[in-house]
Amino acid sequence: MSELLEIENLTVDFVAGQRVAHAVRGVTLRLGAGRTTVVLGESGSGKSVTARAVMGLLGGGARVGGAVRLGGESLLDLNERAMRSRRGRDIGLVPQDPGGSLDPLRKVGAQVAEVLRAHGVLTSRAARRERVMELLTLAGIRTPERVAKSYPHELSGGMRQRVVIAAAIACGPRLLIADEPTTALDMTVQAQILELFGSLQRELDMAILLVTHDVGVARLMASSVVVMYAGRVVEEGPGDRVLDRPAHPYTAALLGAQPHPGVPRGELVGLPGLPPSATTVTEGRCALVPRCAHAVAECSTTSPVLEPVTDGGSVACPVPWTADERRVG
Repeated sequence: MSELLEIENLTVDFVAGQRVAHAVRGVTLRLGAGRTTVVLGESGSGKSVTARAVMGLLGGGARVGGAVRLGGESLLDLNERAMRSRRGRDIGLVPQDPGGSLDPLRKVGAQVAEVLRAHGVLTSRAARRERVMELLTLAGIRTPERVAKSYPHELSGGMRQRVVIAAAIACGPRLLIADEPTTALDMTVQAQILELFGSLQRELDMAILLVTHDVGVARLMASSVVVMYAGRVVEEGPGDRVLDRPAHPYTAALLGAQPHPGVPRGELVGLPGLPPSATTVTEGRCALVPRCAHAVAECSTTSPVLEPVTDGGSVACPVPWTADERRVG
């Protein structure tokens, strides 16, 4: 399988005076063409910063190291003008808050058309208008003419998300990055949006990098899963293996905290405490130690590295588990 996206030892630090926040600490992942990788973890784990590093949208205060390649091209070596040409054309972005990414003073059809115009996909206004109708329809909007003439505030949250998706796929990107795309939506609309991602991927042959804290979303979408904690990858592998047979205590904790039918909310299993801040020094030990019931002495003196798991993928945890111990409390 060809690797469309390759991230190697990515580091992202945000520097403010004497303070340094280590948001991403050596992340490596690969995403094959036409596949979906879900990056899973709590808020503050570094997953969204990783996605934005691929887009080159970290701002001037970020210090970025490592390598990010799309189709073999090094994105970190591109200047801003060259990177701007890749955004929208080769890489589409679906943000968490569609309302915040749409101009409230412009009709949404004009905003989708602007993506086409900016990348020179179609030269005439008539052709762009026709393509906008096609894109809105492709995004599951049954009344594209009406929606195109609407302002963002006149549309529901789910409809705004579909408009943002239409803009993201306008130029036929090879990679679609979806950053918590269902967080602000109710459960019914979430399911519709995830189904839409699947159908678009099959039709357009896109790779999808999907960032989420929701295990249910990961189960529905993932070809592979990358679990992040405190800026690092702690487990990765095929989606079914990671989510059914977790090899890391943190992954097991995420699964244990997921609501299930018939399980009272007060009986959900979870990790105590909070994840470390990005300014906390975690080198030389496992960052999960203060919260992990399975920690041993080695965990406090050694930085875990990713090691192969017999049934697929890898894990950064030296503690051997039995099948009955794959829940953390």
